[in-house]
Amino acid sequence: MYRFLLSRQWVILTLVALALVPVMIELGFWQFHRHERRVAQNTLIADNLKAEPVPVERLTSPGHTVPRADYWRRVTATGTFDTAHEVVVRRRTSSDDRVGAHVLTPLVLRDGRIVLVNRGWVPAAADQRAFPQVPPAPKGEVTVTGRLKADETTGASGIKDLKGLPDRQVMLISSAQQAELIGREVLGGYVEQTAPEPAGGSPEQIPEPDHESIGAHMAYAVQWWLFSAGVPVGWFVLARREKRDREAAAAGGTAAGQPADQDAVEAAAPR
Repeated sequence: MYRFLLSRQWVILTLVALALVPVMIELGFWQFHRHERRVAQNTLIADNLKAEPVPVERLTSPGHTVPRADYWRRVTATGTFDTAHEVVVRRRTSSDDRVGAHVLTPLVLRDGRIVLVNRGWVPAAADQRAFPQVPPAPKGEVTVTGRLKADETTGASGIKDLKGLPDRQVMLISSAQQAELIGREVLGGYVEQTAPEPAGGSPEQIPEPDHESIGAHMAYAVQWWLFSAGVPVGWFVLARREKRDREAAAAGGTAAGQPADQDAVEAAAPR
């Protein structure tokens, strides 16, 4: 009755179905794990943004790699801005997707060490090789509050660290790179300034990271799992339809006085 399943066409269809099921299940788990990571990151961001700020020296030091658990942690830093070694980070977008630069200014702490402060976004100059208009940093001792971030890398950001850039322009925020240029100890990572607010609203401070949306990863996971369940159901439906069509064809042939199948032909042949 189901001998047609041994045909070349049905063997290939069955093998394809058997291969698709585990692939779709694995894709579902991949999306599910992405959902879990997004939820965990949102929780981390929310918790660190709600935490009381602590002195930046407690969480980082020269050569230190900021761990993910400390990303977006609120910190304070007291010192004097070193505008002579201020640089801009090229090809950064504002909150409304305008292309410009981030202003990275070293803050000399009371103990002589330095922490990099991302003061915010400014529009790019008309000539890409020119230094953009940057509002001056406050003079004298200042206490900065902000979010602690890790040094940027090409692997994590996808941004290439281009060489041969104009003076005082960089592609990535790197404490090691700036320590080499300045010639002094620089704390690992950098501070994304949130206070005090700049006079005149420039540089534009960077908005806090989104920690509300979770994306559609969970919906995609469910879709893949439903697809994986639908494959065997679809295979069964097709097999039943094929069986029904063959039975109808056989019945039609018998009613017209024709043998139903090859077995009937051989039975009717003279011996």
